[in-house]
Amino acid sequence: MVSAAITRRWAPAARGSGIPQAIAARRDESPAARSALIGLRVTFVKVILTIVGLGFGASIGREGPTVQIGACIMFLIGQHAHLRQRSGLVLAGAAAGVAGAFNTPLAGIVFAIEELAKSYDRRINSLVISAVAIAGITSILLVGNYHYFGAINAAFEVAWYWTAVPLCAVVGGVCGGTFSAVVVHFAFNRTKFVRAIRSRPVIFAAVCGLIVAVLGYATNGYANGTSYQSTRVALETGVGFPWWYGFGKLVATLASSISGIPGGLFSPSLSVGAALGEVVGQILPNVPLPVMFMLTMAAYFSAVVQAPLTAFVIVLEMTGDTNNALPIILVCLLSSALSRVISPTPLYHALSRTF
Repeated sequence: MVSAAITRRWAPAARGSGIPQAIAARRDESPAARSALIGLRVTFVKVILTIVGLGFGASIGREGPTVQIGACIMFLIGQHAHLRQRSGLVLAGAAAGVAGAFNTPLAGIVFAIEELAKSYDRRINSLVISAVAIAGITSILLVGNYHYFGAINAAFEVAWYWTAVPLCAVVGGVCGGTFSAVVVHFAFNRTKFVRAIRSRPVIFAAVCGLIVAVLGYATNGYANGTSYQSTRVALETGVGFPWWYGFGKLVATLASSISGIPGGLFSPSLSVGAALGEVVGQILPNVPLPVMFMLTMAAYFSAVVQAPLTAFVIVLEMTGDTNNALPIILVCLLSSALSRVISPTPLYHALSRTF
């Protein structure tokens, strides 16, 4: 409640992920408008309240806010140094945020092209790559060179392509597309019911917090925070979760996302996707669980952001598993296509219109 109230009163542009703000800042050429979206004040509030949200158990991530922080840094550099290509600087900073958050430099570059810019501009590609390289080196110096979810070495047999790949794509695509559609629905208050329950935003945030608290208690904390540690252990060891944990985490992430507090979607979405692998694993017991976790993680994340290439690269870099590159790209493409049927506009671009 406190976080939502502070955000609403002093920094409305700090709410949510941070990626829609970076997209909106790229579209708006006005320095004042960009400062309102990715300026120092809003970014500072974003950092503090994201930490508060994580500390109190909201199902949010730090990667979206990191994108906004990166965009802010490059925006301020461009503003004070009177550099041209301000839009390109924002793009480079946002890409560096993704690279630094996950130690995934390739994903940062692909994300900038596929999701943030929605096009390739050779005039700014060197700027993006340079910013990503600097962010990657800084991350390695601070925390070492690592795979975000550890090293996954699970073999994928050709015979499973006709069963595991489409099933994981359907589960991830339907769940991810539904999540995206509901978040967009609440963001634009498209029905009288939504407008009514959101007419008192602080009370609404309290209800969302209560939902997250109950789900966190029911899942022994899995529905709280990023669920990073549990997800990493599951991917490395194949020790799974109760089948309903993934759905509990999904609802907790949904409640956190629509509550109006700052916080990202990347880490929680990856954890939701991995936990959904337990459901598919019950149907196909012959496929090793680490493989299922990885495929549903890629499928769900791809469906939420509708950026299949980014999802493919980010999962590949996070797990270091190049053996399963083909099934991962297949589930990403299929789930993203299915998600577009359920939610036609990509989530971050839809949310950017609210700014």
